[in-house]
Amino acid sequence: MITISLCMIVKNEEARLPVCLKSVADLADEIVIVDTGSTDRTKEVAAEFGAKVYEFAWREDFAAARNFSFSLATCEYILWMDADDVFTEPNRAKLLRLKQELSSDIDAVLMNYVLHEEEQTGAPLAFTRRNRLVKRSRNYRWIGIVHEYLDVADGKQLLTDIAVTHRGTGSHSGRNLKIIEHHLASGGVLQGRLRFHFACELADAGRYEEAVPHFAEFLLDPKANRDDLILACARLADCYGFLGRERQKLETLLRSLQFHTPSSEICCAIGNCMEDRQEWAMAIYWYGQAIQNANVGSWTAIVHSASRTWLPHSRLCLCYAQLGHLRQAYEHNREALRYLPEDPGLLENEKKLKLALETASTS
Repeated sequence: MITISLCMIVKNEEARLPVCLKSVADLADEIVIVDTGSTDRTKEVAAEFGAKVYEFAWREDFAAARNFSFSLATCEYILWMDADDVFTEPNRAKLLRLKQELSSDIDAVLMNYVLHEEEQTGAPLAFTRRNRLVKRSRNYRWIGIVHEYLDVADGKQLLTDIAVTHRGTGSHSGRNLKIIEHHLASGGVLQGRLRFHFACELADAGRYEEAVPHFAEFLLDPKANRDDLILACARLADCYGFLGRERQKLETLLRSLQFHTPSSEICCAIGNCMEDRQEWAMAIYWYGQAIQNANVGSWTAIVHSASRTWLPHSRLCLCYAQLGHLRQAYEHNREALRYLPEDPGLLENEKKLKLALETASTS
């Protein structure tokens, strides 16, 4: 069985930290909490869970704080979390099994990171994957003042179905934007992923005109990774949409096809553009591709469950109805209902389409 150091950086998390630690403390052999300037009871709460608590003078750099936390770990593997993350009961069991069975030649373990979940069932609505558990002896480092990531490119990685669920509320966009702008004001430069994240933060702040050239510049970066390039196309297309530049929106979505087989998310976005143009046959093609490509993606791409389940069927229902193909519309609505059996809009569609088909068969 491996040993695990849980390493976290926190600030003013007295309310959320207990929920996080209750979900994982008994599975960690060591808890390292690095406080970056709390003014509440965060440090006392951490100590109540047996954590080793350290202070770190915040310097507008998340990677620096996380690297400091990693430097304090003493166990074989390091697990990292944020205070608004939890392991649900099924995933606690999976983590325990991993701890008992993990092969010593594994350097990094990827786990799902659930970004949004369905309120009633807890089913993931959007998720990605992160290198969540890493071998301490490899001395992996965090990179990036915001949206930091672990560089484990040279290690042996294991993909698992274990999930960490994000239960935070609100957006950190304003905070991250301030950090990047402070970096620039202090003489720092935009390069690589930092330019991409700056563009995303500008877009999240509604500063679409400012975001556009930064996305465009990032898309010319020969060192950018594929997932970032595809996401940059999607985010740039969104900016063009908000700016009313529909032709450039579609062109940018199509540009993403040069990087990889289009994911369901990209296919649905292109299908939506075709709907806006009332090009129903083309919309049908792209929504059909969304269904066909439901398993397309990489280990770290962001997955929106709707685009891979009910959404393309729902849109195909509308498109076929526009062309007068009521049988196909009815069948796709039924497929959408398999995923959302109590959705009032889909149930109403079923009634209307069934009536229309019955009327057509007797006329």
